[in-house]
Amino acid sequence: MARYTGPAWKLSRRLGISLSGTGKELEKRPYAPGQHGPNQRKKLTEYGLQLQEKQKLRHTYGVNERQFRTLFDKAGKMQGKHGENFMILLETRLDNIVYRLGLARTRRGARQLVNHGHVMVDGKRVDIPSYRLKPGQEISLREKSQNLDVVNESIEVNNFVPEYLTFDADNKVGTFVRLPERSELSAEINEALIVEFYSR
Repeated sequence: MARYTGPAWKLSRRLGISLSGTGKELEKRPYAPGQHGPNQRKKLTEYGLQLQEKQKLRHTYGVNERQFRTLFDKAGKMQGKHGENFMILLETRLDNIVYRLGLARTRRGARQLVNHGHVMVDGKRVDIPSYRLKPGQEISLREKSQNLDVVNESIEVNNFVPEYLTFDADNKVGTFVRLPERSELSAEINEALIVEFYSR
């Protein structure tokens, strides 16, 4: 299945979670899209809950189904809790770290920055959004990309950088200090349901 390119707000309302991180999608109409949206809150089955949780996480990070499953299997071979390892692997993707540093307002925007070759890791250009970062690696922008309006506007708006990252706003350089802990990741996701979904 290819990457979802449809309306993000409609998807956010269907899943009941803000995929952009701003919460604007759910402010005006906090119910499912469609003609019967406000009155159509059927009780989900156990399978439905598991599937919904998986879709929430998958669409939050903008990953297609095959990549998602591959990463899930990789997390299962690591020591520790399967679900937590999986979320940590998703969090260490380059496009996500660019978003977390505040270089882009959304993960979609961060993916575009990476795809277009604006981002460097340890001084080398990397244009693969799924590139997995390791603790100690440095993320910066190419010299030609330092004054991009999109980046400058995003840095002005951003007022939070997670503790597992450091960011120098003047030089637009960030460092991936350590792997994140589960408590620093989204509390809206119940990763145990995703493990159950794939363990069927």
